[in-house]
Amino acid sequence: MSDSIVKRIEQKIESLSVDSQFDEIGKVISVSDGIATISGLFNCQSMELLSFSNGLKGIALNLEVDSVGAVILGDYKSIFEGDEVKRTKQVLSVPVSDEILGRVVNPLAQAIDGKSELKNGEMQLIEKVAPGVIERKSVSVPMQTGIKVIDALVPIGRGQRQLILGDRQSGKTTIAIDTIINQKDKGVKCVYVAIGQKQSKIMQIMQLLEKAGAMEYTTIVLAGASDSPAFLYLAPYTGVTIAEYFMQKGDDVLVVYDDLSKHAAAYREMSLLLKRPPGREAFPGDVFYLHSRLLERACRLDEKVGGGSITALPIIETQAGDVSTYIPTNVISITDGQIFLETGLFNKGIRPAINIGLSVSRVGGAAQQKSVKKNAGSLKLSLAQYRELESFSQFGSDLDESTKKQLERGKRAIEILKQEPFKPVRVATQVVLLYALNKGYLDGIEISKIPEWQSNVSTFVNTDAKLCEMIESDWNDQVEEKVKEVLGQFADNK
Repeated sequence: MSDSIVKRIEQKIESLSVDSQFDEIGKVISVSDGIATISGLFNCQSMELLSFSNGLKGIALNLEVDSVGAVILGDYKSIFEGDEVKRTKQVLSVPVSDEILGRVVNPLAQAIDGKSELKNGEMQLIEKVAPGVIERKSVSVPMQTGIKVIDALVPIGRGQRQLILGDRQSGKTTIAIDTIINQKDKGVKCVYVAIGQKQSKIMQIMQLLEKAGAMEYTTIVLAGASDSPAFLYLAPYTGVTIAEYFMQKGDDVLVVYDDLSKHAAAYREMSLLLKRPPGREAFPGDVFYLHSRLLERACRLDEKVGGGSITALPIIETQAGDVSTYIPTNVISITDGQIFLETGLFNKGIRPAINIGLSVSRVGGAAQQKSVKKNAGSLKLSLAQYRELESFSQFGSDLDESTKKQLERGKRAIEILKQEPFKPVRVATQVVLLYALNKGYLDGIEISKIPEWQSNVSTFVNTDAKLCEMIESDWNDQVEEKVKEVLGQFADNK
């Protein structure tokens, strides 16, 4: 009897398995201004999520020999020296699902719009390596902004990175919001990343998007002006992670970063508090990498790997129109072109206040519809010549007839390219207006009457669905004759 009991005990011991789990626990040795220095986390990874004893989370950014520098996500005043810190062994990820469209979220992808919680999100790393050259495809599909001067002269393609820069209150955000509104019924998802913006401004933007029916395909990632630098730092990476989720499903996505100047300033603040050595303008040495690794994730994928795209519209705020400072020059060198907004033009009433001479798209006509490309070809040169002649004519010299004609044509071009905010213009309407300008239909119309003439023509074109489809699909002799016939109806409206 005793032998059988011993055997059964031995069998139980042999089959016994013990799962041992080790938690690596460190201690806070100092905390100030949202930064905690922690000892004891010897195996911690860069960008790893750390858990403090009071439930707050932090991100490991500085990995020193005997300590870890972490930025705290939340109110750091509730953390004290000696508090325990646990490793989560997870690199920072955010949950993303189709439900995130139409919502306002924080940089951790948590809903902050007062609606229901977001559930069943697929965890996505916020830091990823950008797709390689083999996986990419050249940019050739237009990303229509609905803004005449951009679609005609500085075209943007799906998968492009186009910088918008200018002084404060020059209309940068308006261009981005116009572009989002214009994606309605075009199958493009949108992500608007607000970095350091006032919540009142974001509420206005949200109301505009809802009124235009654009919020249903848009996600707003908000890191407000009162949020910590850590949230401002994370916001654009969360935005592009949400965009990548949809791109991997084969969708086209538009991401707006408003704005990267505040993003760089938040990173500078964090880096100085982490005691990283400062460089030019007190920015850390890796500030170029900060934006390049973000913007390189915008691309157009080959059909073999899904065929989706991310188009990035980063915004940079300049000081007194100076584009030669550190952050603007960095981002200009990363992007595929820039749209420069000038305060002087804005104050003259020329809106959008785009300086055509300093604005460029390195993709150019490759991402333009045939009808737009055909009718916008010589416009940029004509506007440049007009600017030069305009300054020359101010001296009061006698001008010959051809110069006067060129000046008058230039004034009409400026008037035609003006546009009210949040009212995108359809491609077919743009083509008809550009054709009318190039062929002299506007030469006999007084400048003051052009807005009324333009409104009448636009209304007529927009109500003719067959005409719009014809113009947007191709440009040939038959289409041109039809456009002439339409403009002929308004020839007497002078």
